[in-house]
Amino acid sequence: MFTGIIQAVGKITVIEPLQQGVRLSIDAGALDMSDVALGDSIAANGVCLTVIAKIDSGYQVDVSRETLNCTAGLGEVGEVNLEKALRLSDRLGGHLVSGHVDGVGEVIKFAPVGESHELVIRAPKALARYIAHKGSITVNGVSLTVNWVKDEDFSINLIPHTIHATNFKHLCAGKPVNLEVDLVARYLERMLSYSKENQ
Repeated sequence: MFTGIIQAVGKITVIEPLQQGVRLSIDAGALDMSDVALGDSIAANGVCLTVIAKIDSGYQVDVSRETLNCTAGLGEVGEVNLEKALRLSDRLGGHLVSGHVDGVGEVIKFAPVGESHELVIRAPKALARYIAHKGSITVNGVSLTVNWVKDEDFSINLIPHTIHATNFKHLCAGKPVNLEVDLVARYLERMLSYSKENQ
């Protein structure tokens, strides 16, 4: 589990093809690697990945073809948002995030509004029902609050700190982003549908 509070911006530096996916070398940037062991989980752009090796500048992970097909930003060299897995003693600064991406959205608008930026994203139709006004959403691993939602489009206000502390500075219209909806919404839907099915 994760919180959606990004701990560092790293960078995918090397992509090695495997038979069914790729092996990524990730420069961990300012991420503290002193307590990271082989087998630990680190989310990259919201995708939970397992550390298979530690290298001088960071670590390596294997990414399956299925994961590459269902996410964005892991098949190319570039910056990624990093967060180590949550410990039970940690603060839950954002919201509960599983690191399992539900779908890929598309940036419709990324523009300054005063000191902040407005980010408008179009979600896949199947995910739209889970996105609520003032609800939580994870975008590229970042825990955010929805300002408004209309059909498949939703808006987020990004303060300068969030842009500075993440790879959001590279966003632009047309850019794909990883989305994970709120776990609570998923469980509520399941409980309600199960109840109707068994009446």
